[in-house]
Amino acid sequence: MKTDGALVDTGPLVAFFDEGERFHKWAVDQFRRIDGAAFTCEPVITEALFLLRRTPEAQRKLLAYFEDDVISLRFDLRDEIHAVRALWEHYRNVPMSLADACLVRMSELFKDYPLVTLDRDFRIYRRNRRQHIRCIMPSGM
Repeated sequence: MKTDGALVDTGPLVAFFDEGERFHKWAVDQFRRIDGAAFTCEPVITEALFLLRRTPEAQRKLLAYFEDDVISLRFDLRDEIHAVRALWEHYRNVPMSLADACLVRMSELFKDYPLVTLDRDFRIYRRNRRQHIRCIMPSGM
């Protein structure tokens, strides 16, 4: 099923750019299904580049996707720091990473977009304190 746009987490980015990753084929399939915009945040890019550190070509391809605006950065932590910090504090027992807090906040700002993720913690997190975050994950997760 096609989606008009999506938020993208670290795991699917790493799986998409690293053919050796367990969920590579799934990630490729998910990116093909995104008709509209794909958004993420800088902490996700940082995590993905770190996890791809042993595959420099994958890192180059990832950065090229941002340069070409295939995946867009439409989140400014300076503007959203109070909301992100509140989320981070609320979920400190999970614990919540900065990237996860930014993505939860993005799910509040871009409410019509599902989140493509491999992270089960997004089943725990809530946007606007009570609402489930619509996630696209591999079956069985």
